[in-house]
Amino acid sequence: MNARLMVQLDALTHMTQTQLSAEWRRVYKAPAPPLTADLLARGIAWKLQEQVQGGFAPAIQREVVRLAKELAGSESVNITAGRIKPGTRLVRDWGRTSHHVTVLERGYLYRDRHYRSLSQIAREITGAHWSGPRFFGLVKKALSHG
Repeated sequence: MNARLMVQLDALTHMTQTQLSAEWRRVYKAPAPPLTADLLARGIAWKLQEQVQGGFAPAIQREVVRLAKELAGSESVNITAGRIKPGTRLVRDWGRTSHHVTVLERGYLYRDRHYRSLSQIAREITGAHWSGPRFFGLVKKALSHG
């Protein structure tokens, strides 16, 4: 981390609420939200580090926007795991049997057969239509807000 950034981050720990609000306006070019001093300092620290080191990758930014839109339109959002690295083993117990799937560069390996999707494997295991990512625990049901 560069020295100038370290000095700026350290200075945040000694600022009053008023000073933090002014610093927020300076770095975000917008009025400070009604947050505690700790949260203002964290938000400013994030922005300062982002300016020096870069922010989220475009794919993550798009996912955040998608989740925000989904949450604005309902009471919950689905959270999915990102791309799973080849070689990862997924395990699901079903019907007194432990089912093991290996993630490949393109598709999945289950019982020595290649599949294009986890949903195909989930259907084979259960005999019913399932979301493969949900069946293997890669999608958390929902995050609610109230």
